[in-house]
Amino acid sequence: MKHIYEIEGIVKVTIQLFAGLKDIVGSDIVENFEQDSISVAELRNHLEKNYEKLRPYLSGVAIAINEDYVLDDNIELHDGDSVALIPPIAGGGPNFLITKEILLPSTVKKLVTTPSSGAIIVFEGVVRNLHEGRRVLRLEYEAYATMALKQLELVGNEILSEFHNKEVHKIAIHHRTGMLEIGDTSLLIAVSATHSAEAFEATSLAVTRVKETVPIWKKEYGEKGSMWQDGILPKPIT
Repeated sequence: MKHIYEIEGIVKVTIQLFAGLKDIVGSDIVENFEQDSISVAELRNHLEKNYEKLRPYLSGVAIAINEDYVLDDNIELHDGDSVALIPPIAGGGPNFLITKEILLPSTVKKLVTTPSSGAIIVFEGVVRNLHEGRRVLRLEYEAYATMALKQLELVGNEILSEFHNKEVHKIAIHHRTGMLEIGDTSLLIAVSATHSAEAFEATSLAVTRVKETVPIWKKEYGEKGSMWQDGILPKPIT
């Protein structure tokens, strides 16, 4: 069992990671704090500041101490406590993400990598400076977040099901919301497969299905003010 040890004003924290979180970081985390105790809030802040790859997921994970969920971030951690970061148990795992944080291509690539994958495609959707002849200064993305996350998972499952016999292995879809500047990445889709043709085909279909089904809208800011961009009628996954 992994614990926190409090020795002469130094708290040694070992944080257990599970599922996709462990895949992202590569191992459990061990930190030494030169203080008599540390609160859950301080621990969260430390992780957000020092672990860039974990940052997009921290708002969606729970913290457990001694196998009990922590509901108050002011709780102090002490000697002998067992600490764990708990990702969503069903749905909303790291492979599918709606976040306001910067998207990292290396993160989605790692999520889909397998020993059997001879091809990994990472699609990056980027904010451009023109739309229908108008100059765009920035875009604001708004999502019906809980439904959008569910739809990302449905798209991922649809792709894996449709390409099951074509040796497509894994898919990850991350979408950013909030205010984005020109050149910022708004969408990442990564697909791994045995061969490149299937990986390209699955990635292309995933991009199309995200645009058709996921409730995310774009507000365009330009030289003459702001406006919501026209979209398409949603095409639900059946």
